[in-house]
Amino acid sequence: MTDSSLVAHRTSRRRAVTVGAVGGALLLCAVVLGVWILNRGPEPFAVDEAWNRGMIDVDGAGFDTLAMFLNVAGGVLASSLIVPGVAIAVLLYQRRPWSVGYLVASLVLSALFVQALKHLFGRARPEDILVVSDYGSYPSGHVANAATLAAILVVLHPRIWTAIAASVWVVIMALSRTYLHAHWLSDTLGGALVGVGIALACAAFMAERLRGERRPGRAVPAG
Repeated sequence: MTDSSLVAHRTSRRRAVTVGAVGGALLLCAVVLGVWILNRGPEPFAVDEAWNRGMIDVDGAGFDTLAMFLNVAGGVLASSLIVPGVAIAVLLYQRRPWSVGYLVASLVLSALFVQALKHLFGRARPEDILVVSDYGSYPSGHVANAATLAAILVVLHPRIWTAIAASVWVVIMALSRTYLHAHWLSDTLGGALVGVGIALACAAFMAERLRGERRPGRAVPAG
């Protein structure tokens, strides 16, 4: 290994460790927030109550349709099957099998982590919920799914426009969940922490393989 390649390898390792540390810190924050919520008892945070009341006062005739669409789009069928299926097909066409593995591992681990926290903390949802949902308000599974997919997109295609689009997607999903009173505001924060944290942790674990698939001439098949 030449000096330049050795330096590049060490730099890559340091970046992977940093990314993994950030991912782990975000997951820890999600757990700490859940413990805080559990220790407070059934009463939501003041900011949660204020935000929930604000959503009631919003006159969102146009947002109703979008929120209901996102309720379906962020569910299991769309966010865990249809969208990942399309992404997997594209990545396989580009001959990026490690990226496929990264995507699948991130989504599966994120979903498992969300369900574990939901059953661990068992937080009650807002009473004025407008949709049917599963057990446990914290963290938001819809936002966690959105954040996981968003972080995966940025990891696999690190561009400014992907980061902006990914951030907007997560924010809109969070707004829709609180607009439908399916979650408290802090639930959406927890979901975002889980989604991004899992995606970054998995990216750090598979960093070398993913970096190899991003090299020029490796991503798109000849011809």
